[in-house]
Amino acid sequence: MEDTQGKTTVSPEVLMTIARLSALSVPGVSRLAPISGGVNRLFKRGAGDGVRIETEENAVYVDLHVVLQQDVNIREVSRNVQQNVARAMQEMVGMDVGCVNIHIEDIDYHDSEAR
Repeated sequence: MEDTQGKTTVSPEVLMTIARLSALSVPGVSRLAPISGGVNRLFKRGAGDGVRIETEENAVYVDLHVVLQQDVNIREVSRNVQQNVARAMQEMVGMDVGCVNIHIEDIDYHDSEAR
């Protein structure tokens, strides 16, 4: 039996989806905030979903723009998002993670408390 070797490529949209779903699965994250402009406008999908991905060689660099739930420890939630996204990238696509930058854009407060 021949040993066939080939090449696997992963679309940037797939990386964005992995990062988005990994971030949203962390307790304390309410949603992702839209990013205006930047690298994502080059893609038809993902321009407003709060994720920016850059790849260099076999490493991925992630910027996440998140909105947190009220009354959470921002440092702890941010650290959990970083760890969850990095683990997902390494396990699902086998890429090294250069960095996962978290940008806290807002806090979601209940409407009844807003004044």
